[in-house]
Amino acid sequence: MGAYILRRLLLVIPTLIGIMIVNFTLTQFVPGGPIEQVIANLEGSGDVFEGISGGTNDSQFDNLSTDSKYEGARGLPPEFIAELEREFGFDKPPLQRFLNMMWNYLRFDFGESYFHSKNVLEMVLETMPVSITLGLWSTLIAYMISIPLGIRKAVTDGSRFDSWTSGVIIFAYSIPGFLFAILLLVFFAGGSYFQWFPLRGLTSENFDQLTLFGKVVDYLWHIILPVTAASISAFATLTLLTKNSFLDEIKKQYVITAKAKGLSEGKVLYGHVFRNAMLIVIAGFPSLFMGIFLTGSLIIELIFSLDGLGRLAFEAAVARDYPVVFGTLYFFGLLGLVVNILSDLMYIVVDPRIDFESRET
Repeated sequence: MGAYILRRLLLVIPTLIGIMIVNFTLTQFVPGGPIEQVIANLEGSGDVFEGISGGTNDSQFDNLSTDSKYEGARGLPPEFIAELEREFGFDKPPLQRFLNMMWNYLRFDFGESYFHSKNVLEMVLETMPVSITLGLWSTLIAYMISIPLGIRKAVTDGSRFDSWTSGVIIFAYSIPGFLFAILLLVFFAGGSYFQWFPLRGLTSENFDQLTLFGKVVDYLWHIILPVTAASISAFATLTLLTKNSFLDEIKKQYVITAKAKGLSEGKVLYGHVFRNAMLIVIAGFPSLFMGIFLTGSLIIELIFSLDGLGRLAFEAAVARDYPVVFGTLYFFGLLGLVVNILSDLMYIVVDPRIDFESRET
């Protein structure tokens, strides 16, 4: 098993480099880079994309030179443009910039944000607890509801209970996460109906003045809606996965034999079936967490105004803050690859009979 883990760890580096190469190459062809953003702010337009889309007034460029390679830079001193290029590192060839970036990233040196004058690693570490909180709570709640519900559906397969719960699950799965989050805000966070929960943030403004119990209550009060919105799709998928896994095991010969020996249904179900049926469900915990952490965090954090890693990456991409963009991308990629390895290890924890090395030979 040690050799298998070592091979997987060694594959992390080339895979991560490949991810960074693809995304770095794409940014070379995306209009509206950080220099264009600075130029747009200097001109007062506030958004470089207005000039790209043709919204800029052409009269402002009358009698200006047209030899600049940057959109909207005509008329600005070449020395100023050269200084911007040196500041952002664009005075070097793309290959050299990429190699320098990867060498720094391998040492977890992500540099500083272009527009916040703040270390990128500090920004990632500051926002990461919010995303981890959202992903962890959503995953735990999804498991707490889905496993007993899935077992009940498997035992009562074909019954009225199984039918109407399946309808609810399919309906929940079909609702987009962002739409469900908006509905929660409208109904329960000061929209047109009730004002039971806060509209934004993870804590109240007076959080530091609250007692320990008050802080716990305030924290739970704030995370109820975001966690509910983030866990709705995971809850549906996990419930059906649990049901199908138990149905497959219940139909096997060893279950029929155990029942023939006179064992109670509960002992057969939880003493024999549970371990085998829960193998894929429990082992999938890291992957489910990463699914919520990566895909769900962005939408939920934006809607509920949570200062998490997904929102940081989105705002950096809009502003063309490349150190933050590539820093968060590197972190997401590295975390995703490590979690894939943890998923394999979870299979071995649940069932030590599994041997990945023998499967590869």
